[in-house]
Amino acid sequence: MKKAGAKEISVTSPVNIARRIFTIRGQRVMLDADLAELFGVPTRRLNEQIKRNRERFPDDFMFQLTREEKEDVVANCDHLYRLKFSTVFPHALTEHGAIMAANVLNSPQAIHASVYIVRAFVRMREALAEHKEIARMVNEHERRLNDQDEVIISIVDEMRKQRSASAPAKPKRKIGFRK
Repeated sequence: MKKAGAKEISVTSPVNIARRIFTIRGQRVMLDADLAELFGVPTRRLNEQIKRNRERFPDDFMFQLTREEKEDVVANCDHLYRLKFSTVFPHALTEHGAIMAANVLNSPQAIHASVYIVRAFVRMREALAEHKEIARMVNEHERRLNDQDEVIISIVDEMRKQRSASAPAKPKRKIGFRK
């Protein structure tokens, strides 16, 4: 049963959830408003459960955004426009914090959504690892090409030296009519 004020978004794909994962303070996190939407509860209810179960949310699971972080997130994400005029600073929950939030809510929709959240975080982690591997390979190829460029330049310079040393300068014949 859906509570008044709760909106439900599609959790049919981890891709839909991945769009709501941000990197703040060097950690991949989801905001409390997005999690509440996924879990089908009002944000107020989610934050109440977080306050009641504060010992389950250590600092590496959750933190509260600063004014600057909130303004930055609102400016970059159209779906968070409603937070612009809010006086409350949102909470950012890591992957483990999102799972813990689903556990404290203990609703079927929260548990179902938490599975998709975990999959979204895992896919992001895999994509980042793949990206790092590709970047490493590109750097290795660039280094190898730079080494080859230096060798080619030295060969061409040596060929120019050989050519200029081996060919004696012949006097040039004048062009034109002779008397």
